[in-house]
Amino acid sequence: MLPVVTAQEMQRADKAAIEQLHIGETRLMELAGRECLRIIRENLQIESLAGSSFLLLCGKGNNGGDGFVLARHLLNLEASVDLVLLYPESQLQGVNKEGLAILEAYGEHGSELRIFASHDEALPFVAETRYDALIDAMTGTGLRLSEPGMELASPLAEGIELLNTLHDRTGAPLIALDLPSGLDATTGHSATPAIMADLTVTMAFLKRGFYLNEGPECCGELHVAEISIPRFLAEPSSCLLVDQDFAAEQFLLREPSSAKHTNGRVLIIAGSQSGESSMVGAAILSARAALKSGAGYACISLPISLAPIIHIAVPEAVVIGRDLAAITEKARWADAILIGCGLGRDETAIELVRELLANPIVASKKLILDADALYALSVIGIADALSQCREVVLTPHYGEFSRLTGRPIEEIAADPIECARSFAALHGVTVLLKGSPTVIAGAEGPALLNTSGTEALATAGSGDVLSGMIVAFAAKGASPINAAAAAATWFHGRAGDLASDIASLVSSGMVVDAIQQAIGEIFEREEEQN
Repeated sequence: MLPVVTAQEMQRADKAAIEQLHIGETRLMELAGRECLRIIRENLQIESLAGSSFLLLCGKGNNGGDGFVLARHLLNLEASVDLVLLYPESQLQGVNKEGLAILEAYGEHGSELRIFASHDEALPFVAETRYDALIDAMTGTGLRLSEPGMELASPLAEGIELLNTLHDRTGAPLIALDLPSGLDATTGHSATPAIMADLTVTMAFLKRGFYLNEGPECCGELHVAEISIPRFLAEPSSCLLVDQDFAAEQFLLREPSSAKHTNGRVLIIAGSQSGESSMVGAAILSARAALKSGAGYACISLPISLAPIIHIAVPEAVVIGRDLAAITEKARWADAILIGCGLGRDETAIELVRELLANPIVASKKLILDADALYALSVIGIADALSQCREVVLTPHYGEFSRLTGRPIEEIAADPIECARSFAALHGVTVLLKGSPTVIAGAEGPALLNTSGTEALATAGSGDVLSGMIVAFAAKGASPINAAAAAATWFHGRAGDLASDIASLVSSGMVVDAIQQAIGEIFEREEEQN
């Protein structure tokens, strides 16, 4: 999994590379500019840059210095470059001043280069020029926003508006070096204005702000430039990005000599029925998802009157009623237990959750609490309810998490990573906070971010499917945080992608049907590579 760093963590790694590994600042900047050139060429799909035209806006810090190096390499490949200095040349220092001096020397030898000393000087010329790409090298990770939407001062605001306007008017791709100017690298909050990039080429490591708040909208497609800052300088990272390799590592294949009872025994306590409504569908979706995810044995506890429906929809499952003694017997047998999908919110359901969590047999198992079980926790009180439980995964969306924590949804959405981490540490649980991205945090260690999946998962029952997958992976042997993060959440997102070519037409049943395809394609790819 790749580290996802804050601005402070990136600065620390950058400083360590210079001071501990003796990688000079000039060398880092040269690598950054050269790697940016490679990535830009690949994405623009331009075989030859001869005759192409680029506009670069450069700030006074190292981000501007990266832009100077990129400009030089573009010139070496016979592109023409218009370079706008956003700040007076007198404000440049060290390697940045040296980088500009090299470009000025290029100009003396007839290169296709125009250097403008300010935004105002450049405006009449760039407004009449057609560019193949627009490059933002104004701020990088150096910008810190004191508040979301903070208004930027001149000349940075004018520089951002110039690039956004040219992008909107001409359609030329807008590429940000390291970070779109106007975006906070840690929080993902954007200033007014902020660059709206088509592509962001970030240096060394992914930044946390790419995935939070306005970050996804500002960044466009993300690429990481390898600039010789080794990963160990970013460790321990506070965040990691879940990827398919890590997800595949958590999926345990069945041994040839195994039997059903050795491949994950799942107990699902879900579903309800009243005189006015039935929520048996939640139990069906979670059970089907668990079995599609490789669970060897599944038992569903629900009102026994619903058993015929379950036997038709999920014929592989064993069904028991809501007698506490019967549930306890199956809990003793189970490797992992899911509680809550469609359980209901009446007093009977809340009391059932209270009794289950106080039951020492149930409390000793890997527990996944979702949906109505989370509502019951908010009523009972989480500290009391979970006092005897050993391993617990909570799977709230923002609204459910707000009810559990007492925090406003807006506050949670502004910083879901730290909200999930602090809550998990306080209560000794794993929190899977559903959103974009999904945040998984344990009582200790880095938070995990999952970005697989699209709006296809914004459909009723999607959470029931995810919970069924989590309990299956946990029962098969994965640790709760890895079952929640890597295996289940990543494959759930991938199944949503595969369910239909049109995301808006996906249903949760279609996601269940795509689970095996999502898992299978990983192992098919591994076989092809071997």
